[in-house]
Amino acid sequence: MQVMLQHLAHCRSGDKGNTVNIAVFAYEPALYPLLVEQLTADKLKAFYQGAITGEVLRYPVDGLHAINFVAHGALGGGVSRSLALDQYGKAMSAALLRFPIDVPEALMDQLRNHPERKAA
Repeated sequence: MQVMLQHLAHCRSGDKGNTVNIAVFAYEPALYPLLVEQLTADKLKAFYQGAITGEVLRYPVDGLHAINFVAHGALGGGVSRSLALDQYGKAMSAALLRFPIDVPEALMDQLRNHPERKAA
């Protein structure tokens, strides 16, 4: 079943100049391999539909069950140079929580706040 990333993970972000950093942390270790497999740098860049003009680098951090992304050319020239307030790092990480992830039935009980989650 396809679900939004918000049911598998949470995000933290930062921005500096024209670069945004978004870290994605799996809620449960069992969900982390799904993130590694499906949340690639190319897919992240495509998700933002042209808002990111530069390179996106991806750094899996297996010990933390997290992936850190660094996206260059992501803030319209820099947060202090752009009139688009919605391009700050926090807004970009919040938007990423809508990213679709395919979750097998066997892992549905690991999700958070999802109507299809099976009761333990």
